Amino acid sequence: MRNPFASPLWRNGAFRRVWAASTVSVFGSLVTRIALPLVAILVLGAGAAEMAILRSLDLVAALVFGLVAGAWVDRLRRRPVLIWADLGRAVLLGSIPVAFALGVLTFPHLLLVTGAAAVLTVFFDAADNAYLPSVVEREQLTDANAALSASGSASEVLAFGLGGFLVQLLSAPVTIAIDAVTFLVSAVLLGTIRKEEAPPPPPAERSPVIAEIRDGVRIVRHDPILRAFLGSQISISLVWGIFGTTWWLFTIDELGLGAAALGVVAAVGGLSSLAGALVTGPATRRWGVGTVVIAALVLSTLAHVFVPLAPAGAPLVALTLLILAQLVGDSALTAYDISEVVVRQTLVEDRALGRVSSTFVVASGIAQLSTTLLAGALAVAIGLRTTMWLAPLFGVIGILIIWFSPVRRLRELPVRLDAGTMEAVEGSERDRPIGA
Repeated sequence: MRNPFASPLWRNGAFRRVWAASTVSVFGSLVTRIALPLVAILVLGAGAAEMAILRSLDLVAALVFGLVAGAWVDRLRRRPVLIWADLGRAVLLGSIPVAFALGVLTFPHLLLVTGAAAVLTVFFDAADNAYLPSVVEREQLTDANAALSASGSASEVLAFGLGGFLVQLLSAPVTIAIDAVTFLVSAVLLGTIRKEEAPPPPPAERSPVIAEIRDGVRIVRHDPILRAFLGSQISISLVWGIFGTTWWLFTIDELGLGAAALGVVAAVGGLSSLAGALVTGPATRRWGVGTVVIAALVLSTLAHVFVPLAPAGAPLVALTLLILAQLVGDSALTAYDISEVVVRQTLVEDRALGRVSSTFVVASGIAQLSTTLLAGALAVAIGLRTTMWLAPLFGVIGILIIWFSPVRRLRELPVRLDAGTMEAVEGSERDRPIGA
């Protein structure tokens, strides 16, 4: 097995700082992933409807600002965007423990912080996806993304393993302060990078933002590989819309599991993700990109079945099934995510990468928002467990999309679409009749 941490890219000081910043901020964010819903449920008494609203804010932010963020970061140097987004999120999340300590924390406050932080995350993610290819060479992208994913998975083990215990020891709002500090550390690390990015296009050469957004969408529509990955990503987002609304309520209210037990479950998922990150490169080199992607989607869909099978009144059995879901599903989806991101970064020209990535984000956000709101309503009408059975059905759709696309036959990383090709794509789209 080839270890991504043994790659020559570790001699690249800029990448080491990007990796360190990502690792520390991912750790804090994953602590908050446990703490924030527990603030809503345990401190503020949120139910299924409130959880659906809270979860939907991330998706609304991606939907409203995603395409604009992609066009914007393609016009600018990406590192300053990353730094300012980190600083803003540190301030926002830091307000939660302060309000709790003062006795003025409310659900509207939680909604405001979550929504504003989600907007900054949209801009951060658009810049982050586009920044990495300017730091490492093309042939190192698989190892770079695998290393980032592996360290993120290790952070997941630690964060989720400690998160539940920290919530019980410190309270959920105070635990969120850890995330605020990690964003500050990330901003400092990114600020120490001295490697220059390629200059953005001068203002005279820029098209209107709306035109640039349309160009990003056209690139995805024109290329069958990108189009298939977008379809499968939408199916995954439909799944997460279901689980994002129901999982915490299901495990706490129906299965009777506590925060510490759920932290252990999540930590197992981190170990599984780490394994997925470590095997993705060797598996891709041996069996090809398409085979790895399809296998990952099949395994993750099977994992979705374990969660609604977890029985109430038998905590050990329920815990075992939840752990199995994490072991199978997290490693598979990590392999899928790495493969998709590397193909996208390889295929798309640098100054279009932000717009293409944001096209993925917005389409996924629409899909996840729809099932998030649907799951909130269905959970009230037919119950949490029945609602969760929709998730494997959406997973099957993603498998079929990839199976009947060129991705299934893809062994090597694709050749980059150069500027001339993309200009031809944009021109052909402009000349196409409406409805064609």
